[in-house]
Amino acid sequence: MITTVAFDADYTLVDLLPAVLAGLAAVTAETGVPVEVLRADASAHWAATPELPARDIRIAAMRQSLARHGQEARLDEMAALFFEIRYAQSRPYPGVVELLAKLRSDFQLGYATNANSRADLVGLDGLFAFEIYALQNGVPKKPAAAFFHAVLAAAKAGPAEVVYVGDTYAHDVVGAAAVGLRTVWLNRAGDPVPGSVVPDAVIDSLDELPAVLSRWNAA
Repeated sequence: MITTVAFDADYTLVDLLPAVLAGLAAVTAETGVPVEVLRADASAHWAATPELPARDIRIAAMRQSLARHGQEARLDEMAALFFEIRYAQSRPYPGVVELLAKLRSDFQLGYATNANSRADLVGLDGLFAFEIYALQNGVPKKPAAAFFHAVLAAAKAGPAEVVYVGDTYAHDVVGAAAVGLRTVWLNRAGDPVPGSVVPDAVIDSLDELPAVLSRWNAA
């Protein structure tokens, strides 16, 4: 019997891209550093240092972008501007709050993320029984097994009782499956499964999730 549904944050529940683009556009308006440069440097830093905290990766990338344009001295100012706008404009996808409210009547809900989209800063405060943030309280980043063991500990449940829902195959499916959790891959693009680990369910919209859960608990 499934008792707990835990969710990834960014690009699963939180529509992050518009907020990030708005924050970068504000930095561009102040410094003249093109958004394309800021995004390219961020992508490179994410690829090179995925183990670091998300905030640190963003700041390191911004330092590089500003240094190229002779404005590294403005790093603290521009980082503060970026994060102010990034959080002010971070919002859940349409229908997410209503979906979570519906699921809460039947399941314990968890919020478990690698990044820095705190639930209270992105319009999701008070909706979860527990929140897990990687690189806090000794929790490593996904797909490490210890991340998902932290989810189980917070849920006070066994792996067969917990479903993990996320959009990133390598982190959210492979990592969770290795610990025995049921997995739901949110695959909005309709991509083929890219590896040997088969998700327990694949959905292209969160609207499909209640039916999946009901079917599993009825089996």
